[in-house]
Amino acid sequence: MATGDSFTSLHYHYRLGISTISTIVKETCKVLWEELQEEFIPTPNREKWLEIEKKFYEVCQFPHCIGAVDGKHIRIIKPPDTGSEFFNYKKYFSIVLMAIADAEYRFVAVDVGAYGRTNDSMVFKNSFMGRRVYNHEFDFPPPQPLPGTDGPPMPYVLVGDEAFKMSGNLIKPYSSRGLDVSRRTFNYRLTRARRMVECTFGILVSKWRVFSKPIQLKIETVDEVVKCGVVLHNFLRSKEPLLIEQILEDSEMRSITSFGPRSSVAVAAMRDKFAAYISSPARRLAWQDHDI
Repeated sequence: MATGDSFTSLHYHYRLGISTISTIVKETCKVLWEELQEEFIPTPNREKWLEIEKKFYEVCQFPHCIGAVDGKHIRIIKPPDTGSEFFNYKKYFSIVLMAIADAEYRFVAVDVGAYGRTNDSMVFKNSFMGRRVYNHEFDFPPPQPLPGTDGPPMPYVLVGDEAFKMSGNLIKPYSSRGLDVSRRTFNYRLTRARRMVECTFGILVSKWRVFSKPIQLKIETVDEVVKCGVVLHNFLRSKEPLLIEQILEDSEMRSITSFGPRSSVAVAAMRDKFAAYISSPARRLAWQDHDI
């Protein structure tokens, strides 16, 4: 995990058989996930979502944000007899790690293993995590008025990029064409919140070098390695301070593409209300005009 060395290198280093090393790696990663997942990546309850929202508002000044969502392609060696299932638009073989992150660079929820070739706008929708979001199965807090207002009640939302389909609990930036000041301000503030998940992926890669090059393992073992890396990431984030140089916004794992389906009129209207709130004089940030 730490070096990304091949089993052949480990064979010479530790003088163990390659098949023995393979078994050790797979079983150890599986046990680490099973033992640590409940403590370090538990299914969030309502109170946890509200804690996440408070931190996002403090750090990113984006109201009612309960997480940033994104997906990354993790390089793998082509699995045998799979044709082009794992061959992605970047012209290499991969699986997709889909994740929700908080404002402290921790993974809140993950989904691992989608085919690299899957239409990127559908990866999240078809994942177990995505279905829970779109079907309102997460224990999200009920709508409340935005901070400093008396209403109307607004939902708590995840923020993502253009690859995602908006819903009552997920919003994305406006298209870049023909934006007025209000929408540019909204896009800027949303992007500041969304970058939290990009930084989380970057920290993951910088710590666990196995993700910096193609993983030469069976596909089922790759899934175990990815889940192990994610849970160990959260474990370490709870045990050691974060060094700013660890945050790498552009890791070797490529982002999913930014082409998503159109959103419903009602959800688009909800986004307009967020934009009006953020760009209002009372919510304006003095320094943001230099960046929009």
